[in-house]
Amino acid sequence: MHAIKFRAAIAAVALTVLAAPVLHARAADAPITESDLAAHMRILASDAFEGRAPGTEGEDRTIAYVVGEWAKAGLEPVAGSATPWLQPVPLVETRPLTGTVAFKAGGREVALPADGLVLVGRDPSMTRAAVPVVFVGYGIDGAGKVNADVAGKLAVMLFDNPPFGTKPPRYRERRQMLADAGAAGVLVVASEALPWDDLRASLGDRSVRLASAKPGAPVSGFLSPAAAAALLGAAGQTPDKAMAAAKAADYRGLALSMTADIGATTAIRPFASNNIIAKLPGAKPDGKAVLYLGHWDHLGICGDEGDADRICNGAVDNASGIAVLTEVAKRLASGPRPDRDIYFMATTAEEMGLLGAYHFADHPVVPLTDITVALNIDTIAISPRGTPVATIGRGRPAYDAVIRDVATRLGRKMDDDGEADAFVQRQDGWALGAKGVPSLMVGGSFSDMPLLETFLGGDYHRAGDNFSDAIPLGGAAEDAGLHVALGRVFADTKAWSGTEK
Repeated sequence: MHAIKFRAAIAAVALTVLAAPVLHARAADAPITESDLAAHMRILASDAFEGRAPGTEGEDRTIAYVVGEWAKAGLEPVAGSATPWLQPVPLVETRPLTGTVAFKAGGREVALPADGLVLVGRDPSMTRAAVPVVFVGYGIDGAGKVNADVAGKLAVMLFDNPPFGTKPPRYRERRQMLADAGAAGVLVVASEALPWDDLRASLGDRSVRLASAKPGAPVSGFLSPAAAAALLGAAGQTPDKAMAAAKAADYRGLALSMTADIGATTAIRPFASNNIIAKLPGAKPDGKAVLYLGHWDHLGICGDEGDADRICNGAVDNASGIAVLTEVAKRLASGPRPDRDIYFMATTAEEMGLLGAYHFADHPVVPLTDITVALNIDTIAISPRGTPVATIGRGRPAYDAVIRDVATRLGRKMDDDGEADAFVQRQDGWALGAKGVPSLMVGGSFSDMPLLETFLGGDYHRAGDNFSDAIPLGGAAEDAGLHVALGRVFADTKAWSGTEK
């Protein structure tokens, strides 16, 4: 079915559901059970949804399911939207067709390890000859500014976060800063912590950006650590010394005695995806609102022809989060109506760089200053019941106190070791936090690091992330109840003032 007609049908069905009366007789919230979550995950992570990739039939099926469930729960589409329930997110996909870089030092071509380079162009076709090459370390100095003259040059930049500065930008932001400074190209040296073969395979497929995003450099790509070492060595540098020198906050880059001939052809495809947004109107709205969010998307069909399982179903990442969002919505809508408005958002293109969240941050359906807290739910089915509560985004005393109080009242212990902070930039709340929205991830999944690392090193972003009875849903159910309780406090005008003061 054509997507536009399909989504119009969804809206009609949802409005019919909303016409039915919603009862609010219960004084207490019913517990969220493992079976409640499993019912949603089994559907969202089924092969029929084809891995929920943005811009596919899997997206249409996901929208139909989520909108239907949220409407039955008693949520409403945001008033005044041209596309009820949906916030369109214009995207652009780039898929590399060909890409070559020939480095020359002292008149001789530099040999790099086989398969040590991935390259993609910004435009359908580009060629540049004799481009100077500069190693920029992390690309910025301690003040957060571009640290070298890169105009018209090929900048070689490290992926890992700088060991200096306060909350330094991630590699994507630093790469864009170099592009804004006029770099002819940016090559990112992959982290030793990332398996190069896996990274190369994913990068060689496609990349997606917001249609509204600034244009990047004419060409960009990744170098394997071995290729970067060979490049520095060919320029007469000792790789270890060059990498160590880049750790200084006053590092100013290093012009390499070499040039590069660059060529790339790229397939460009604009397309649209959608955030799903709904509202639970408050009983006593005061201009402040609570926002729950989690990403609905995953990687889609990720295997090769002939693979036994070609679909990355994303059961834990993040059908589990959408299941929790849905059950939290049911409890808050069917129990005593909260004072404040509560919004629920299932974002698109998180796996492509938090793109749906960034689009919402730039085009919010509710003023960002009105959002008293954003609670992001992602990859929540990791830990068993009884796991301590960790917080990603902690450090705001008033918010930390609410979380501690609510968790304690539910019999939960707090995990204050700070290990979860390593993931603050890898989740949708980061996009909102950059605009000043207090954004938190709360629960047990990011408390037990051995369990989380087992998942990240195993089924994460692979075809093995399927729904099964082996997924530990006890901790997810417990964390879902925690989110209901947090929502009740943050949406209570007497319990929470709406600000940190």
